Amino acid sequence: MAKLSDMEIRNWIKSNERFEMRGDGDGLYLSYRETFASPIWRFRYRFAGSQRIMNIGSYRDVSVADARKIAKEYRARVSLGYDVAGEKQERKREAVAKIEAENNAYTMAELADEFFQKRVLGVWKHPNIVRARIEKDIKPAIGHLSVEAVTPRHIEALLQSVVNRDAPTMANDVLRWLKRMFNHAIKMHMITHNPALAFDVADAGGKEQSRKRNLSRDEIAKLFSAMKTAKGFSVENDLCIKLLLALAVRKGELIGASWSEFDFDAGIWHLPALRTKTEAAISIPLSGAVIGWLKALKQLSCGSDWVLPARKMQNNIHVSESTLGVALAKIQHGLEPFTIHDMRRTAKTLLASLGVQPHISERCLNHKIKGVEGVYDGYDYFDERKAALNALSDLLVQLDNGAMDKVIPIKHKLTL
Repeated sequence: MAKLSDMEIRNWIKSNERFEMRGDGDGLYLSYRETFASPIWRFRYRFAGSQRIMNIGSYRDVSVADARKIAKEYRARVSLGYDVAGEKQERKREAVAKIEAENNAYTMAELADEFFQKRVLGVWKHPNIVRARIEKDIKPAIGHLSVEAVTPRHIEALLQSVVNRDAPTMANDVLRWLKRMFNHAIKMHMITHNPALAFDVADAGGKEQSRKRNLSRDEIAKLFSAMKTAKGFSVENDLCIKLLLALAVRKGELIGASWSEFDFDAGIWHLPALRTKTEAAISIPLSGAVIGWLKALKQLSCGSDWVLPARKMQNNIHVSESTLGVALAKIQHGLEPFTIHDMRRTAKTLLASLGVQPHISERCLNHKIKGVEGVYDGYDYFDERKAALNALSDLLVQLDNGAMDKVIPIKHKLTL
């Protein structure tokens, strides 16, 4: 059989000469049907007594020399007892099955949502904390992966990314919830092993220690002074720090506050149970100074529903949890390190220094009273809390004005 040449093939294409099969020898053929845009190389052979034909590729993509090389390799495999056309079909089936499996794979994002609905919501005391870790840490890092594809290497990288942003406690939380998610996946027959099982707190944020940091009056005065001159530290951030100290609330409670919760005429912030860590609603008395700070924020919020709207006003949402911490880190205050949560401990300490009784300050922080007293004492202590928080905001105003030497020991004036 005469060998085909490039010149012949090009002439056939130029003249649009169509044909079914023209041989090159040793099982290699060229086909140029009416429906073909370009001639197609084919390999013909016998296997188990049957004639088999398989496509090699288009002449446009596979040269004469390459087609002969491929056909030679196929002949060698056939001589060893392999059905090359069957192998190609099997590879195609496997590729299609792989694509279908990837399209139908249950992702980590889907697992996290299912776990939250079935194992957290309505079961755990603070589901919003779990949701925050899912949305801010787990989904961005591994949410796109199928559950089966997650390996210990992915877990390690995720934990380190959280630790590297100086959030060891959150890293421990992420590990804790990842282990539970994968255990849920095992129960649902999605996987057979837990890729997070080998990790412990030493691999995440380390053993958590109770913090004892609180700011003294002198440190607060220095902080307030530094906030006034700090480059890039906004008025909103300044007011937010003062409100955290004056109201003794948690950062998340203030950040997630909407204006509908406030009654300026009555001087009350109605903090709903849904947004408190203790799941207990509380009416927080507002001093004159606090109302002034809040009204300044309302003017700055430009009609937003939120007390602290996202700075770019996207989708009318409030600022993120990290906003205030990032801003605070920019202040050159010269003080020993402290965190936003230390503001709450500082408020508690200041209340004690003002002569406020422990059970009153505990109610100011919306803590549940422990033991028998907590069971039987259902009194709200609103008036006592109002006097305590008024005294606290008066002290903060004096510290903000730099009047350290004029601060009157309130404990000699009030018995709360």
